[in-house]
Amino acid sequence: MRSRSARKANLMEIAEEEVEKVLDWMEASDRPELSGIEEMVLSIRKRIGEGMAKEVIENQEAVRPVPCPSWPKCKKGMHYKGMKEKEITSMIGEVKLMRGYYYCDHCESGLFPPR
Repeated sequence: MRSRSARKANLMEIAEEEVEKVLDWMEASDRPELSGIEEMVLSIRKRIGEGMAKEVIENQEAVRPVPCPSWPKCKKGMHYKGMKEKEITSMIGEVKLMRGYYYCDHCESGLFPPR
């Protein structure tokens, strides 16, 4: 798990990138209409929200290796295959994150631990 200061630095980097984008947009947009302003603000809100969600989700216990979970169907033990990228759909949009991945040799199937 990363330190609080590392998590904060990551979140601040996301926010700063979005601030730069909106400043660039403002400089390039001569008298934008309300709909254009709303689109810009909503897209920034979406990107910052996705970044924050990713940071929080990746800090949860479920993403770290757990002792030999069992496959839900056959109840046999699974083995840890490492961290893999997983894209989830959330209420705030698509979020890509790294999660522990497990594999059942008996069923020849894998899964990410439950959220």
